[in-house]
Amino acid sequence: MRIYNTMTGRPEEFHPIEEKKVRMYVCGPTVYNLIHIGNARPMIFFDTVRRYLEYRGFAVNYVSNFTDVDDKIIKAAQEEGVPAEEISERYIAECKKDMEALNVLPATLHPKATEEIDGMISMIETLVQKGHAYPAMDGTVYFRSRSFKEYGKLSHKNLDDLRSGERALKVDGAEQKEDPLDFVLWKPKKEGEPAWPSPWCEGRPGWHIECSEMSRKYLGEEIDIHGGGEDLVFPHHENEIAQSECCSGKAFARYWMHNAFLNINNKKMSKSLGNFFTVRDVLEKYDGQVLRFFMLSAHYRSPLNFSEELMESAKTSLHRIVNCAENLSYLLKGERTEDMTEEETKLLQEAGRFTEAFVSAMDDDFNTADAIAAVFELVRFINSHADESSSAEYLQGLEDMLHRLTEVLGLTLSAGESGGAEDAQGLSEAEIEALIAERTAAKKEKNFARADEIRANLLEKGIVLEDTREGVRWKRA
Repeated sequence: MRIYNTMTGRPEEFHPIEEKKVRMYVCGPTVYNLIHIGNARPMIFFDTVRRYLEYRGFAVNYVSNFTDVDDKIIKAAQEEGVPAEEISERYIAECKKDMEALNVLPATLHPKATEEIDGMISMIETLVQKGHAYPAMDGTVYFRSRSFKEYGKLSHKNLDDLRSGERALKVDGAEQKEDPLDFVLWKPKKEGEPAWPSPWCEGRPGWHIECSEMSRKYLGEEIDIHGGGEDLVFPHHENEIAQSECCSGKAFARYWMHNAFLNINNKKMSKSLGNFFTVRDVLEKYDGQVLRFFMLSAHYRSPLNFSEELMESAKTSLHRIVNCAENLSYLLKGERTEDMTEEETKLLQEAGRFTEAFVSAMDDDFNTADAIAAVFELVRFINSHADESSSAEYLQGLEDMLHRLTEVLGLTLSAGESGGAEDAQGLSEAEIEALIAERTAAKKEKNFARADEIRANLLEKGIVLEDTREGVRWKRA
């Protein structure tokens, strides 16, 4: 298995710290509003990484935090006239709803920054004691960037060339800094803000120290994989490395993974441009499975363009996989021989090459685009080599193979999963089966007008009926 490491700028063989165990930390959202589709890309991708590692036999300890104290949260709370905690708890709950809709599994742990303040203070104290941090007169504590000789090794920036990035590091009271590139570990309380006692002042932590402490506490001083969006490389992840390694004296993470940006109609997502979409906006029109499939249809390090046309294409493509699964499920319900024939045994062995192609793609830096291509090859094979004459054992083997691969991608193949709002407002399986039974009865009574009417009504709702020797089959168009 090879992973592209942002730190080295090249793919590397994956060797975890402990055999068959993976410690993975992924930066989670700041919870001041509903998550947008840009937030969804790392959630979906790293969930898929976690699923694949488990598929390959690794025990994964996956930690992804919620930043629940931040300027944006405080501003939202002040605008509503409620405590900041009320804002963060509300949007943590909403984020979890969206994650469930996208079939993103809960992490092993979702720590919250406000519950880890003591650990952050302890970490800052260690950095001060070691000379890597210093308190200013007002109680702000800064990290001495130049005290870490390797500062810039992740973003491949040189400290002497970083003055152009100085703006990203400035805060109120920046004149107190020993160096313009020093960054904040602890900041004093402002009126109306949540705050905690510390040796320096009543205040709250800087953003970067949060992830360093939560990763250290729940995964250890050295971890296997640290992930997030590419916008976090500098300064967030760069600063995490500096403070973590200065505190522990050990390498922080072996592999750094970053997904590329998501654009909207080939433009950067922006509220001012009117092209800003929350996950909830998209879920009003499409099932979460369609959005997930769309996000995985490109390699994670490639920029991804979001548009209605591409979402419709993703919906159609996912339908092909779902219809194949439904066809197998239908065939398995019929009367048939149990044991495979010699020819079917050979066919099932031949189909194994699609699993091999899938694993090869995922072993190559989690190339989900090529993995999906392997799934489609399997779908084509099934459509060509499975019918009413196939044995139950053979059909079950094909179904198991298809479901194993799609489960790694987090795609569920139940009826209606690839639809969206249109399907959700349509007919349930029970209602469809009842109408089919009514149509069958109408045909027996030679009421062909009613039978045709039912077929037409179902077709309008995207349900296609097929009359076969073994009865009526249906699928979603």
